[in-house]
Amino acid sequence: MTTPILSIQLYSLRHLGGLDAQLDAAAQAGFTHVETIGSHLDDPKALKVALASRRLDAPTGHIGMPALRNDLQRVADAANETGIKQLFMPALPVEEREGGADEWRRAGAELGEIAGRLKDQGISLGYHNHHWELAAFSNGELPLDCLFEGAEGSPLVWQADIAWLARGGGNPKALLQKYAHLLVSAHVKDQAPAGENEDEDGWCDVGAGILDWVDLWTTAAQYGARLMVVEHDNPKDPAGFAARSFAYLQKVR
Repeated sequence: MTTPILSIQLYSLRHLGGLDAQLDAAAQAGFTHVETIGSHLDDPKALKVALASRRLDAPTGHIGMPALRNDLQRVADAANETGIKQLFMPALPVEEREGGADEWRRAGAELGEIAGRLKDQGISLGYHNHHWELAAFSNGELPLDCLFEGAEGSPLVWQADIAWLARGGGNPKALLQKYAHLLVSAHVKDQAPAGENEDEDGWCDVGAGILDWVDLWTTAAQYGARLMVVEHDNPKDPAGFAARSFAYLQKVR
């Protein structure tokens, strides 16, 4: 089994300030890989220089649906210029998430079509889940299943946010196995015990919460995750979170 690459989602470090401060914190914590957000591609030349000056690599990035729909060529050009090989769409617009099973299948088909266009330019496109994809419709279908059904036959892949799967009431290990044929990456974050860290949206340092990351790391790698991306949606101490989570994961990898 190949040892996955360890990265950090720069969204976790946004409260530190601009790109330079985010990259400094990532590098100082020990990371050599980072995952960007959509706005980082607005100036790919600056991003490339900032990464190189810290000996960092950005193999992946997140990108919103509006940019994919309306500005795909710019996105592709920027990703190629900065060395990003995989992009992940992290959330449909709110109003589209409230649709039924057919709407989720249509969303999957649309993402699959876009994935095909990006593949022609050497870029892989994947979907990144939250918890709402596990809220079953009245007939028992899950939005996540409907989205992947709609994308069937396309090159769309999956970045599993394992903590969101757990918070959504799913069985992360079973879902990783079910969609192993799509899994390429996983987000590594931890959920605090009930009632704790409410000012951090209930998240905590990796290894300090209720998720068994020793087991989950092995499972994700077993089912195909080749990049593991550390994340915290709202840390009070972003730099400390990055450093402590990196140190913990050195014992797990």
